[in-house]
Amino acid sequence: MDMTAPHLFDSHMHTPLCGHATGHPREYAQAALDAGLAGIVFTDHIPMPAWYDAPWRMRLDQLAEYVDMVQETRAQFAGRLTVGMGLEADFHPGTERFVEEVLAAHDWDYVIGSVHYIGAWGFDNPEFVDEYQRRDLGSLYRHYYALIEGAACSGLFDSIGHLDLPKKFGHRDPDGAAALRVLDTIAALGLSLDYNTAGERKPVQEAYPSPGLLAAAAERGIPLVLGSDAHRPQEVGYQFGAAAQRIGEAGGTIAHYLNRVRTTDEEAQP
Repeated sequence: MDMTAPHLFDSHMHTPLCGHATGHPREYAQAALDAGLAGIVFTDHIPMPAWYDAPWRMRLDQLAEYVDMVQETRAQFAGRLTVGMGLEADFHPGTERFVEEVLAAHDWDYVIGSVHYIGAWGFDNPEFVDEYQRRDLGSLYRHYYALIEGAACSGLFDSIGHLDLPKKFGHRDPDGAAALRVLDTIAALGLSLDYNTAGERKPVQEAYPSPGLLAAAAERGIPLVLGSDAHRPQEVGYQFGAAAQRIGEAGGTIAHYLNRVRTTDEEAQP
């Protein structure tokens, strides 16, 4: 964690309810306060139909507990840290109605739309990394970005999560054309991008999106929402100083969401 400018938010973080994170939300909030952040938004993995990805997300019957935990943390840190309540929602064709119902159940601050599966393959799960050896990378990325375009066009989300996630284990896009096309769509629809520093903690050792895609997003006027993708309190605000510098050097704009309304970095400063 690094000390950062006091107007920055960490808008991508999880809780133990997802089954693969540790630490109470109050510990994440304290870490953000210690890092000098202005606010955080919890975005734990949305409940999904029981047949989809069950070990890696909260169950529907845990959603009220999640809301209570975040609201209790918000009250505890009132006047010291802004605490938002959001979700990282999955886009998986056929589940849109279920996701829509969950999003209508509460007043969320921010909803990230992410793709973690290509068909039945959880491509970012280290347990299944050997499947990359059986795939043509060009075809894989074209399929992935078609799903990302579907997420963008669904109207369900405020931003697109970790744009170039299939590179997580070092399998980089050999082309790039599909990524640029989907950035055109994201820009046309007025969505934002999750600037996710978790990639720097993964084998690829690079944030999502890559420097090239960051520059392309900035050229298109797509705002970047900083997120550590923290699954432990120690990861809150991870490398945000360097991330903010990279975004600035690329000519990009940092933003955050509350009440599903976007505020840019410039607007947030007095």
